[in-house]
Amino acid sequence: MTIVNVSEAWKTTHPGAAAGVLVMRNLANPAQHPALEPWIAECEAELRARFAGSDRSALRALAPLQAYAAYYKRYGKTYHVQLQLESVALKGKAITRSSALVSAMVTTELKHLLLTAGHDLDAVQPPVTLTVASGQERYRLLGGREQALQAGDMMMADGAGVISSVLYGPDERTRLRPETRQALFTVYAPPGIAESAIVRHLEDLRAAVRLFSPDADVEALTVYGAG
Repeated sequence: MTIVNVSEAWKTTHPGAAAGVLVMRNLANPAQHPALEPWIAECEAELRARFAGSDRSALRALAPLQAYAAYYKRYGKTYHVQLQLESVALKGKAITRSSALVSAMVTTELKHLLLTAGHDLDAVQPPVTLTVASGQERYRLLGGREQALQAGDMMMADGAGVISSVLYGPDERTRLRPETRQALFTVYAPPGIAESAIVRHLEDLRAAVRLFSPDADVEALTVYGAG
């Protein structure tokens, strides 16, 4: 089953890039869950132990962060996951908690440093296409603010419009909700990120979701490479 159609424009504009897709069904999305919190706390402790004595320059030298930094720099922006990692690992702040699905996604994102978006699959209008922004597209971000895309940015769109981009994140229309029972998780990886790293990331996210949704089904776990 094809979950995401990959455009030739994406392949030619971003050679060496990759994208990962995880589709899960039969989910719950509680505000919190007793099995999830200890896992998040453990991840926080692991990050602080791993980077004890490090500084910002040491974090920026990490291979995944270098790959994203090179992408974001072209647009005059900073990779927000790097800032979140500094907050948790160097400043001792907690990972931001949200609904269970979002908390699992954000924590896994920090663990592997790979940019991830989550969508309520029931709100998505197939087909979903991985492509490149022309600069004419606009969509509503989480919170409802309208955003114009920058030309060349990696993006995904369904039949109703843009659902996410690298620079600006997921949309409001297909956001994960308390009532979400089917989810589409996507990973954007610029050149320099191994496809095997994306698979490990998605496998960890799958395991985290099953902490609070043990009966969840995995319909797809796929990585697309631009070649």
